[in-house]
Amino acid sequence: MTFAATVLTLYPEMFPGPLGHAIAGRALAEGRWSLDAVNIRDFATDRHRTVDDTPAGGGAGMVLRADIVAAALDAQGAGRPVLAMTPRGRPLRQARVRELAAGPGAIILCGRFEGFDERIFEARAIEEVTIGDYILSGGETAALVLLDACVRLLPGVMGAASSGIEESYESGLLEYPHYTRPQQWEGRTIPEVLRSGDHAKIAAWRQRRAEDDTRLRRPDLWERHVGARVDRPLARSDERD
Repeated sequence: MTFAATVLTLYPEMFPGPLGHAIAGRALAEGRWSLDAVNIRDFATDRHRTVDDTPAGGGAGMVLRADIVAAALDAQGAGRPVLAMTPRGRPLRQARVRELAAGPGAIILCGRFEGFDERIFEARAIEEVTIGDYILSGGETAALVLLDACVRLLPGVMGAASSGIEESYESGLLEYPHYTRPQQWEGRTIPEVLRSGDHAKIAAWRQRRAEDDTRLRRPDLWERHVGARVDRPLARSDERD
C-alpha cells in the first residue's frame, strides 16, 4: 500500500520542495509514497478565483471561505484522515506521526491569511494540527514538516529498519548525544565509556543521558515520561553504574 498524500494549498508550486530530495525524494521516485498538490483556487466560482473574504464582525486580514475549502476537500474522496495545519490545533506528536505513517496517507489543508472559516471544522471531520507555538505565514511549511516526519517511517525508506528506534521522542525522551572521530577535537575527548567496548555500560550511559537531558531541556516531556512509567523491577539495562 502506497502512502498517498494530497495537499490542498494556494501555492501548489511549493511542493514537493525539500521532499523531492534526500530520503523522501528517493522514496517518492521509487513510488513508496505519492504526493498531489491541489490548488484551492481551482474550486473558486467567480472569474477572479476568490477564495477568501473579510472577517465577520470586522478586523484585519482575510479568512478562507468554508464553501470553497469544502469543495476542494470533497473532491478528494474519502478514506484518508484530513488534517488542517493551523496554530489553533493540537501539537503534533511522534505517536500521531506513527499512526499516520501506518495508514493509507493523508489529506492536508494549508491555511493562509487569518485562517479558515470555523464552519469548515463543524461541517467536516478535520483534525487541526500545529507543529509549534509560533506563527508561520502559511500552512505549507508545516505540511512539509508533517509529511517528512511520516515518510521517513514508511517501510524501506530509511536505510536500516532500526535507525529511528532510539531517536528523540520515539521513547518519550530526547535522544542521547552522539560522537564520532576524531577522538580528540579542540581539547575535547569522546566520553571514555563510549570507547570501552562494554555494551551494557554504553547502554546505561545513553539511557542516563537521555533522561538527564530530557529533564533539564524539556521538563514538559520529562513530566509526561515519568507519568507514563509504571513501577517495575529494574532490568539489567536500567541499572546505574
